[in-house]
Amino acid sequence: MKRKLESTNLAEEPMGLYTATVSTPMVAMMGSQYAHPTDFDLLNLARKGISKKSLTALAKQISLTIEEVANVLHISERTLQRYTPTTLVKTEHADRAIELARLYERGTEVLGSIKAFNVWLKEPNLALNGEIPFNLLDTRIGFEMVLNILGRIEYGVFS
Repeated sequence: MKRKLESTNLAEEPMGLYTATVSTPMVAMMGSQYAHPTDFDLLNLARKGISKKSLTALAKQISLTIEEVANVLHISERTLQRYTPTTLVKTEHADRAIELARLYERGTEVLGSIKAFNVWLKEPNLALNGEIPFNLLDTRIGFEMVLNILGRIEYGVFS
């Protein structure tokens, strides 16, 4: 005997439950029109590009030099300096800038302040084989490794 599913047993779920949101005031500052952009908003922002003015504002907010930001973005410091404030940085560089902003937000959340995160980020870390976490930010894998260590710290695992 087969049972028939009744429509009253099915739960209706709003699509909003499946749309990832990120608390990203730093990312919003870089040109997103939303205070709490979704991943799709960030994707569109990266595709559109981020202005040099927004990148320098991010660098200032997270206490990094233009040289340090340029190294993470894989763009020469000289090229970045030549851009006018309204010049849009290409998608691949914008994507890394968004990733950097998200990392800083996560690090600030876990360690309590940008200053504390910057100190942690620039000291050798035993959980990373003695590497300085900031030096790993030249690759996506390095970003993931740093994020994983932050997750471990958040949950009290030795890191």
